[in-house]
Amino acid sequence: MSEESFPADALPEYAERVLEVAEMIPPGRVMTYGDVAEWLEEGGPRQVGRVMALYGGAVPWWRVIRADGVLLPGHELDALGHYRTEGTPLREASRASEGHVPRVDMKRARWDGAGRAQDHT
Repeated sequence: MSEESFPADALPEYAERVLEVAEMIPPGRVMTYGDVAEWLEEGGPRQVGRVMALYGGAVPWWRVIRADGVLLPGHELDALGHYRTEGTPLREASRASEGHVPRVDMKRARWDGAGRAQDHT
């Protein structure tokens, strides 16, 4: 839980901006936490991750991921369902990987925001 507390109806401005980027990512594509911070030209991967952990439930949270393509721990099956529904490119898990859970194929699934630059503020 955050040391900071906000009124239930108040969302920090930075959080709003992070969530707006998450909503812009097309189905079947992903951005890393660092990509989102770079897009916003503010914060870093940890700050974006914190926003997603606290406020990301109402947006397509599965589209903002770690740079190595590993699925969000504790939410792997939910995320995997979304990825399969949306046709997100996946790399099948090796036998050595824990739980044999696939990863997102970052080379094919990563979205750079192209086509949405006019929306960037």
